Amino acid sequence: MSKNISNLSGRIGLKKNLFQKISDRSLKTNNADGIKEIAEEYRMGVSTIHGAESFYEFLRPSHREKKAFVCNGSACMCAGTQGSLKKKLKEKLGDDKVGEMFCLGYCYENNAFHYDGKNFAGKDINKIDEILEGKEIDQDKFYSKSFSSTSFLMDDKISNFDQFKENLEKFINTDKKEIIKSLLDSNLTGRGGAGFPTGMKWDFCSKAKSEKKYVVCNADEGDSGAYSDRYLLEDQPLKVIFGMIICGYVIGSDEGVLYIRGEYPKSIESINASINALKKLNLLGENILGTEFSFDLNICIGQGAYICGEETALIASIEGRRAEVDVRPPFPVTEGLYKKPTVVNNVETLAAASGILLNGSEKFSAIGNKKSAGTKLVCFDSFFNNPGVYEIEMGTPMKKVLYDIGGGFKEEVKALQIGGPLGGVVPIKEVEKLNLDFQEFTSAGFMLGHASIVSIPKDFPMVEYIHHLFEFTAEESCGKCFPGRLGSYRGKEMFDQLKNKTSKIPLKLLNELLITMKKGCLCALCGAIPTPIMNILKYFGDEMKNDMVKEN
Repeated sequence: MSKNISNLSGRIGLKKNLFQKISDRSLKTNNADGIKEIAEEYRMGVSTIHGAESFYEFLRPSHREKKAFVCNGSACMCAGTQGSLKKKLKEKLGDDKVGEMFCLGYCYENNAFHYDGKNFAGKDINKIDEILEGKEIDQDKFYSKSFSSTSFLMDDKISNFDQFKENLEKFINTDKKEIIKSLLDSNLTGRGGAGFPTGMKWDFCSKAKSEKKYVVCNADEGDSGAYSDRYLLEDQPLKVIFGMIICGYVIGSDEGVLYIRGEYPKSIESINASINALKKLNLLGENILGTEFSFDLNICIGQGAYICGEETALIASIEGRRAEVDVRPPFPVTEGLYKKPTVVNNVETLAAASGILLNGSEKFSAIGNKKSAGTKLVCFDSFFNNPGVYEIEMGTPMKKVLYDIGGGFKEEVKALQIGGPLGGVVPIKEVEKLNLDFQEFTSAGFMLGHASIVSIPKDFPMVEYIHHLFEFTAEESCGKCFPGRLGSYRGKEMFDQLKNKTSKIPLKLLNELLITMKKGCLCALCGAIPTPIMNILKYFGDEMKNDMVKEN
């Protein structure tokens, strides 16, 4: 069935992609008007369209009845700002008009909320009357700085259209094999944490036989604590787009799409403005710079499904399907968007590819080691004295990262969750022993991933943190596999009962559940969530001993 939907959706293609059409219809009306027409246009059943539509949080009528949304990400939760924020918003808008959104990317100042298509945070709540009146207000910007001897992600070598044109002209006249070799020599691996060599992915797709191929930028990775994608999309949009165009040139694609989180309105605005400007300058579109190479870009706006950070779920979403994870193989490089060969790279990977081509692969590979080479964007939350996003060389001791660059903590912190909701929960004493290295984190039982850092303060109960992780997973699971769909809810129920003081946690049953999820889930969302929970049980078991029973 999914293959048929992909093929039918592919007949129309990206310009009028099915997901955007479903989203536009749903956001304009609360009734079924238009569903039948969409189904007929795409030659699908009405139930298929409705099934896809009902999957996404932002498209549900219950969501659209709200006026404001408070961030419920881990960083804001640990900061303890959201309770009073929600109270203030309810006083202004009404109890039933305030909902929640997952991580708005303001982890550096918290107090984050969404209103009327815009995000606010920090002291913005003090100007709530002006915001409600639709007035523009001055907002604080996150701090950013490179600590690398060579900057690949934050330099200004492609910060204006003249630079963009000069470099584009150079590389679309460069042998494709040379570009692939540069990426292979650089040892660049995917910056989302999966760690697949980027040059190898481009090479595989370039060799795939097909009359049509696609380039997809995964800009839906909304890990709590991470706002590196926001930085790149808003401050370095040309670097991201450049990476997509060169990828298209290398693999033989004439079309790409950026799938951007709906939670990041400024990022969407920034990328859209850059695309429009590049088209006017003949740096995007037909016969770029008078060559035979044509490449166009589209934007697809996510509608509140964390699972779309997984590449096959993201592809399903663009196609207008429910964003459920597909079994691999086949991998997207041979059978991806609309069942055509597709390169899916995240935002930082594409920006890093641009940086490597501009600065040289040898400089990138000289940093860190073969499996963890180059630089990485690291985000510090509001507990740090120097909150912000920083470009840091791989291999840097975490003690230096936390205390020299991050400036240490404003108050006592007992653990860090690094790498988003699925990342490991690392006691401070343990993280100080590590280096900024993907493999080193994995070997120690943690995960570096996006390198987002959420600080867990000394007085924050770990049972509450586990409950938060299960609650998040139960809400965001795609529902396709049995261990993920039911396992996440069973875990949530255990901690609901503890919270309601009706039952303690059966430790043996909990461990069996975590092992089942880890071994049996289709994707990293439900399959990796056991890692931070197991970390907490291992390192903070004594804190929770009165909440657990060993036999059940």
